[in-house]
Amino acid sequence: MDSAIEKTKPYTIYDIYDLPEGQRAELIDGQLYMMSSPGRMHQKLVKDFTFFIERYIRDHHGECEVYPAPFAVFLHSDKETYVEPDISVICDKQKLTDEGCNGAPDWIIEVVSPSSRQRDYFKKLLLYSAAGVREYWIADIGKNRITVYDFERDTVEEYSFSDKINAGIWNDFELDLSMILL
Repeated sequence: MDSAIEKTKPYTIYDIYDLPEGQRAELIDGQLYMMSSPGRMHQKLVKDFTFFIERYIRDHHGECEVYPAPFAVFLHSDKETYVEPDISVICDKQKLTDEGCNGAPDWIIEVVSPSSRQRDYFKKLLLYSAAGVREYWIADIGKNRITVYDFERDTVEEYSFSDKINAGIWNDFELDLSMILL
């Protein structure tokens, strides 16, 4: 379900903490969005992206860290925004705490699920751009498309799952999507 759960006052991070064990939700500007369990292909794509990004970081002795969901990202210091991107890449280790990431990750990848489509393409796009995320990828298996928003260069590009994509946060990182078999 992608619609917000209405409440007379805004939800806060404490409402997230009060959810039953195993139930996940995101909090955007005080609205609570319940998250459904991802499908197998969604998880495979998250696993493969994470593998290739992690391998690049290790091979280049990089300082960045990659975290697949569930991983808490507190984009603002308020208690009304909390997200769990499918993949978060954080290069400033001072943002990392035992609870997750305080501030904007450098790079976020969201894999579209039927229940998250509107949120990923609209709400999160605006949220991540305003928060200072450097690069945002939306991987849409159903449309065989990856949309890359490079907020630093103010560009948007689209790719298919047979293309090669360069990540804007590193000059020499290229992801050959044909290596990811869907």
